[in-house]
Amino acid sequence: MQIYGSFGPNPRALRVFLAEKGMTIPTQELDILGAENRRPPYTDKNPGGQLPALQLDDGTVIAETVAIFEYLEEQNPKPALIGSNAKERAETRMWQRRVELRITENLYNGFRFAEGLGLFKDRIHCLPDAASGLKQIAQENLHWLDKLLGDRPFVAGDRFTIADIILYCALDFGRSVGQALPADTPKVKAWFDRVSARPSATASLHPGSAQAGMRG
Repeated sequence: MQIYGSFGPNPRALRVFLAEKGMTIPTQELDILGAENRRPPYTDKNPGGQLPALQLDDGTVIAETVAIFEYLEEQNPKPALIGSNAKERAETRMWQRRVELRITENLYNGFRFAEGLGLFKDRIHCLPDAASGLKQIAQENLHWLDKLLGDRPFVAGDRFTIADIILYCALDFGRSVGQALPADTPKVKAWFDRVSARPSATASLHPGSAQAGMRG
């Protein structure tokens, strides 16, 4: 197997996942800031152009971060980051989708259409007029999450899961591009600090983050 990786929050999420699993997979780094992932030969393997991607020994390329998580967890079930039974897996996937649809996708597009516009305008269809509204939606849903977290340590309950990984990498990235955590979300802040203290959070930060001025 081989990973196609880079700087960025989604490639970082895979690095967190691997660190939590205690796994090492050879990685070929692509220059995402230079759009190496948006042209051949990479797009011959992954027409979507996103990173990360996982190439299997038979040449199959699995893109989409969560699909990679699912594949690797089936091959390496412990520790379970999705779940060890049907109920746990369903709960994790429920929270993963809530986190993505309500928070992370809005945060990312708010960045792409504003601060990241120079980087993305020739890569995807950008809607600059939508940026402020998308950022506001992400902030509103962090308040929503804050009310739901209660006293549980992680998003899906007592278990650290891919829902935490996805949300953490997005929020840490967001803090570095002008989308700070709302000051009046103490439960989210405590959760964020808890995840930040995990060794995988530090180990996953790309060496290029400092130069890029973005956490990824």
